[in-house]
Amino acid sequence: MTSTTIHPTELPVPRWAERTARAIPWLGLPVCLWRLPIGFGFLMGMDVPRMDLPLWASVGYVGTLSILSEVFALLCSCLVRRSGEVVPHWVPVLGGRNIRPYAVLVPATVAGLALTALTVDWVLAAFQLAGFSEVPYVNGWWRLLAAAVSGLFVFWGPLVLALAFAYYRRRCRVAR
Repeated sequence: MTSTTIHPTELPVPRWAERTARAIPWLGLPVCLWRLPIGFGFLMGMDVPRMDLPLWASVGYVGTLSILSEVFALLCSCLVRRSGEVVPHWVPVLGGRNIRPYAVLVPATVAGLALTALTVDWVLAAFQLAGFSEVPYVNGWWRLLAAAVSGLFVFWGPLVLALAFAYYRRRCRVAR
């Protein structure tokens, strides 16, 4: 099944890809929300010394990191929308021009691989494998909550790679 009702693309987008692109920002949101109290000095159960940063610096860093995470998660929708094929008309100078598939595929694949590397790091730390360890927590409940929140985030990399492959199949393999 395919879905192209909202943002028609040159070729139909598989329904699973459409749903995946919609899910990715929701996977990153819990981690973004988890970070916000840390910016204000509440350590979310982590048993680590407090850093002596000015409030504006810690809130700015955590806030910027959270906003950028969600912006990049929302950009994943370009892999299933017309905006990943043609530059939107509102963009000065370039608006309306076709986007070469590899101009989308290369950054998507690099980002997917980088996020997948973070997934490997998370698995090694969460399960304390190969000498990796995670931040200590004051009790098991905080550790479980942290693992659940960050556990959703680790799906982002493999899902971006799957969307990039679907984009490749739709935009590149058809020409052959």
